[in-house]
Amino acid sequence: MSKEQWNQFIIKNGGSFLQSWQWGEFQESLGRKIWRIESNNSKGLVVRHNLPFKKNYLYCPRGPVGDNDLKYFLEEIHKIAKQEKSIFFKIESERDLNGDSPLWGLSPSSKQIQPNKTIILDLNKSKEGLLDQMHQKTRYNIRLAQKKGLIFEEVDNSELDIFLELLRETAKRDKFSIYPEEYYRKMQEISGRDGMIKMFSIKYDNKIIAANLVCFFGKTAIYLHGASDYNYHNLMAPYLLQWETILKAKDKGFISYDFWGINKKKWPGVTRFKKGFNGQEINYSGAFDLIFNKTWYKMYNLVRKIL
Repeated sequence: MSKEQWNQFIIKNGGSFLQSWQWGEFQESLGRKIWRIESNNSKGLVVRHNLPFKKNYLYCPRGPVGDNDLKYFLEEIHKIAKQEKSIFFKIESERDLNGDSPLWGLSPSSKQIQPNKTIILDLNKSKEGLLDQMHQKTRYNIRLAQKKGLIFEEVDNSELDIFLELLRETAKRDKFSIYPEEYYRKMQEISGRDGMIKMFSIKYDNKIIAANLVCFFGKTAIYLHGASDYNYHNLMAPYLLQWETILKAKDKGFISYDFWGINKKKWPGVTRFKKGFNGQEINYSGAFDLIFNKTWYKMYNLVRKIL
């Protein structure tokens, strides 16, 4: 199956960009082995994550997409796991697996890779409707930023170093972890070349003071990563950056804007910021593990708790 056919299937069936052909290429660029499992009615990208002592686990992010029957998909997972000597298989599906998990031997996992909850804006609403639904403070901050001479623009890969510098500062300030630099560079290189991931910025006095990486897939724009310079926090640049990006997505015909993850306990400031746009909160069923080696699985979880 070609790249175009794969993506058309994923999009037609409402699948995530994490199941796109480009995301598989990106994972390969990080040195990870992948499989694209296909049947007539479903498709699923699976990634091998390496662990110490030459161990590994298999992972399916927001898949499989299509037919709800997991039988064929999990049969293929068992074959791959035997071949790769995997400890376990982790799945984070967009469908609710709680009712089906015992049937397939899946156990709820405390370790989640993707956000368990997000906020999605309906871009079919008018510009005025989107503004009216926002929390008053968010709307005020956008209008304040509009009076400060800030410039919104799409920027190319040459500005990625500035984004990474801002990201490190933001992560330290807001106390969240980030990936190694190579992760963002490869993501921009592989997924960005088809226009799937774009970078947007706010400039003040010709200096980038806020920037976002946004994914465009199917009919959804996804806010993946954002960063800002705290020295200019009084200008409210992140609010204007989000708003202008939302408008750009709307103008391009996208029907939803996914803020990609909230967690009041882990990321209180970021969560408060995103909730200010007052979209619909979406809850996923979480992660489930299919265990192939109980001894190593117990050791993996023990080490993870210690670290």
